[in-house]
Amino acid sequence: MTIQRLVGRNLKHYREAAGLSQEVLAFECGLHRTYVSGVERGIRNPTIAVLAKLAEPLEIEPWRLLVGED
Repeated sequence: MTIQRLVGRNLKHYREAAGLSQEVLAFECGLHRTYVSGVERGIRNPTIAVLAKLAEPLEIEPWRLLVGED
């Protein structure tokens, strides 16, 4: 699995667990919904700064988006 797909899978998991839509998460981060969708699908390559923005409304530490299963 690529790092982009891993980040996307984790982002979707935490977003759904928080009960947020892509649109609400994007709004809270100052991003466009299509960008969030692209990250979740593994076709966007977010910067560290964007990972931090995405993690904040999800109430998680940004590194959680980078961690795979052991």
